[in-house]
Amino acid sequence: MDIQQNKTNKQKKKRNRFIFRSSILLILVAAVVFAIVSNMKDDNKIYRVGDAAPDFQLKQISGEVDQSTVQLSDLEGKGVMLNFWATWCEPCKAEMPYMQDLYPEYKEKGVEIVAVSLDGTELVVDQFIDEYDLTFPVPHDKNGEVKDLYKIGPMPTTYFINPDGEIEEIVQGALTLDRLEGYLNDITPQKN
Repeated sequence: MDIQQNKTNKQKKKRNRFIFRSSILLILVAAVVFAIVSNMKDDNKIYRVGDAAPDFQLKQISGEVDQSTVQLSDLEGKGVMLNFWATWCEPCKAEMPYMQDLYPEYKEKGVEIVAVSLDGTELVVDQFIDEYDLTFPVPHDKNGEVKDLYKIGPMPTTYFINPDGEIEEIVQGALTLDRLEGYLNDITPQKN
């Protein structure tokens, strides 16, 4: 009987271990599934033409602008050219003079150019601003939060946002002067 009872005890222990391990495995699988599903909801949204542009606030580093921060929602009612760039990006360098040339004219028409720098340090951005005599707001996204929010891939990438805060157009790559002016016209607020 002792042998039979010993076998029975071993089988009970084995079964209890199996149940315990299976329960832990199920809990882990449920946690992984929950994490995947919750991350898929809003964080991975890719913004498209017609969507509301997501709001953000960044430190502004251009000395020509009065505000210390740039917040997209503060520009409601204006057209906004939201440009993502970096100093090491050659196509970005090519379009910056066009942006600066058109800025004074379109600022008076109610369009704001916001050039979000994705560089690692402010020093190189400050030198770039001075070299190109940029007068529009240049906020610095040093942690990449806004880059991630907008799912920026190639640079430059530009979002043209209408006065209602909706994305009117998304352009990946450098803009020519004519194309840039056309997009700025499209987001210029209508005078009534």
